[in-house]
Amino acid sequence: MRQKFFNSLLIISIALVGSSTFFQQFDFGTGELKFITDFGFGALFFFGSILSITATTQLFFYEMENRTALTMLAKPVYKLEFLAGKFLGAHLLMLSFTFVITLVLSAILYWRDTALVARLGDEVILDGPLVRYGDVFLFGFLQWMKFGILAAMTLFVASFSNTNLYTIIVSFFLLIICQLQYIARDAYSGMEAGWERFLVLGLGLIFPNFQLFNIGDQLVFDVDQALPLSTVLQLVGYGVIYTVAFLLLAQVNFRRREI
Repeated sequence: MRQKFFNSLLIISIALVGSSTFFQQFDFGTGELKFITDFGFGALFFFGSILSITATTQLFFYEMENRTALTMLAKPVYKLEFLAGKFLGAHLLMLSFTFVITLVLSAILYWRDTALVARLGDEVILDGPLVRYGDVFLFGFLQWMKFGILAAMTLFVASFSNTNLYTIIVSFFLLIICQLQYIARDAYSGMEAGWERFLVLGLGLIFPNFQLFNIGDQLVFDVDQALPLSTVLQLVGYGVIYTVAFLLLAQVNFRRREI
């Protein structure tokens, strides 16, 4: 957290989320609160993804380049424990980042929500609350789970990579694949039985579908229908399975690596 990159990215993210009310004047298709929410969620995903990949890479290669990994692994420390420590360090860093951004976003939404209620009066109050602030933090929590998968994937790449740059570039390509993975699933649903169908199905299982975590449109403003607890638990389980799987794959590669 003392690294300049983390603090710079955090300040930029807060400033961008804080300026969402200014950018709202360039949007003509959605309401003010909806635009601020989408803008904040987008900033959280964009900067959070950058930070998750770079922080995980730096934590791993710092130990390798300074040869402190040799000292650590010479003691009764398993390589899986070493990787788990790097993962937990990066994941806790992302927890603090996600919490700060969602807290700032909630404060801005509350400020604008209060202003709208004061301006419109009883007309808004009778329709119920405009924003469900608990859902803002719920969305942040689900993004944090996604960042955990991304950190585990980055460790997997780092386990056989020799440079920071290679790890970061490949991890960003994996991020793009996971973001667009739903396209493969749509293609799979429209295919006839054959080897192409099984190939697309296999790719859809290997790479996690990050679109599952992008449920911001179902949260925050849909006051009548809260997100079912079963859906939240399924997403958490989905994230945990892929996170553990990539950490175990990273451990398999790391065991063969000469340090």
